[in-house]
Amino acid sequence: MSEAALQQVFDRPQSLKDVATHFCPGCHHGVIHRLVAEQLDAFGLRGKTIGVASVGCSVFLYDYFDVDVVEAPHGRAAAVATGVKRARPENFVFTYQGDGDLAAIGTAEIVHAANRGENICVVFVNNAVFGMTGGQMAPTTLEGQVTTTSPYGRSAADAGLPIRMSEMLATLEGAAFVARVAVNNIKNLQQAKKALHRAFEYQVNRWGFSFVEFLSACPTNWKMTPQQANKRVGEEMADYFPLAVFKDRQAL
Repeated sequence: MSEAALQQVFDRPQSLKDVATHFCPGCHHGVIHRLVAEQLDAFGLRGKTIGVASVGCSVFLYDYFDVDVVEAPHGRAAAVATGVKRARPENFVFTYQGDGDLAAIGTAEIVHAANRGENICVVFVNNAVFGMTGGQMAPTTLEGQVTTTSPYGRSAADAGLPIRMSEMLATLEGAAFVARVAVNNIKNLQQAKKALHRAFEYQVNRWGFSFVEFLSACPTNWKMTPQQANKRVGEEMADYFPLAVFKDRQAL
């Protein structure tokens, strides 16, 4: 094939920095980062975006996104984003949080931000484990799942059942858009793009609080190969955490 016939069809989004990643092989954070950056580019938001990073695997958000980033204390990203958006309503504000952050220590913050209908976008990465701190059991850890703090598997009798954050937040009057997606295959990735685009639309148009949950693989803490972890997302995780748009107020 001649050089003239070659056409580039895939490139790095401008909202992502050209740097190497620290994420483990097979982790879905990198794919999710790309999807977020693509939407920032699509809406022309790179110069007016403020990201809010939580404590966890998302803590180095500023290393990867070419936007302003605020570091929030553990679990407080939704509260910090609320303050940022109210102080600077002209800016696009999103949080990027894990399940150990948002669904554990940050439960009150996310529930009340959603209930108030804060005009922010929340990107919630659910890998069913505390990823950065050693693989402890999280509120979203599946029943029977082995972690460093549940070596015999999570027991519903002792720890309760995993929290379905999307379903819970969708019941709140202030939540305007709530969806759960995955990036384990091309079909799901395309659906994730659509959901994230819709979530961004909500803030751009001042329609209210938007929330997109991503099911994500964590091969390191799951003690699996990337292939095994990817398969688990599409089967075991998606079985308990179904992929769906749970609320789209503007579509009613």
